[in-house]
Amino acid sequence: MEECKITNMYNLEETIASALFDGTTYPWEALPKISDFIKKLGPTLDPDIFEKKGEDIWIAKSVKIYDTATLTGPLIIDEDTEVRPGAFIRGNAIVGKNCVVGNSTELKNVVLFNNVQVPHYNYVGDSILGYKAHMGAGSITSNVKSDKTLVVVKNGTDEIETGLKKFGAMLGNHVEVGCNSVLNPGTVICPSSNIYPVSCVRGVVPANSIYKDKDNIVSKH
Repeated sequence: MEECKITNMYNLEETIASALFDGTTYPWEALPKISDFIKKLGPTLDPDIFEKKGEDIWIAKSVKIYDTATLTGPLIIDEDTEVRPGAFIRGNAIVGKNCVVGNSTELKNVVLFNNVQVPHYNYVGDSILGYKAHMGAGSITSNVKSDKTLVVVKNGTDEIETGLKKFGAMLGNHVEVGCNSVLNPGTVICPSSNIYPVSCVRGVVPANSIYKDKDNIVSKH
C-alpha cells in the first residue's frame, strides 16, 4: 500500500491544512481530525485575509459566494474560491485556494486542496481531494457501505482496516473523475489517473492510469 501513503498522494504545500496530516501515514487517518483542526486553525488565520462569518466559519475575503449557497461550520474557505448557487457545505470542510464548489454540490467532512473543482451536482463526503483534482458533473463519493460495516481499503490481496464507518474516496493530485461516476467507500485513486465516465470504482487505482472498468485499467503513455 506504499502508493496510498500521504507522501505519494499529495503535495502538502498546496493546502492550508498541511498540519492536519502530521503524525499520519495514510490520508484517511486525518478524517476524524478535521473538525477539531478547523476550530484550532481558524482563530489563528490572518484577519487581513480571512473574515469570521459565523460560529467556526472563516472565509477569505476574496472568496465569491452566491446568495443561495448554504454554509455550516466548522469551515475554512481559502482565497479566490467560488461557491456557486445551491452549494451546500455542511460542516467539517476545508476548501483550498482557487477552488470551485459548484451548483447543487454538497461537501461534508472533507479537505479540498488548492485548485480542486467539484463544479456540478457532486456529493463529496468523508473524502480528501488532492491538488487540481476534478470531479465531472454528477460524480459522487459513496461514503457508507450498504451493510454499514467498517471500511477496508483493498488493493488486490492487500487490505488495510481503517476503523472508519464513513470513508468516501481519497483522490491524489491531478485526478480526473468522469461524469456520473460513483466512487465506492474506501476508494483510493492515485495521482494523475483518469476515471472513465459512468464508472463504478472501488479499491486502489494506480497512479498514471486510465480506469475504463474494473477489469480494464491501463497505464498512461
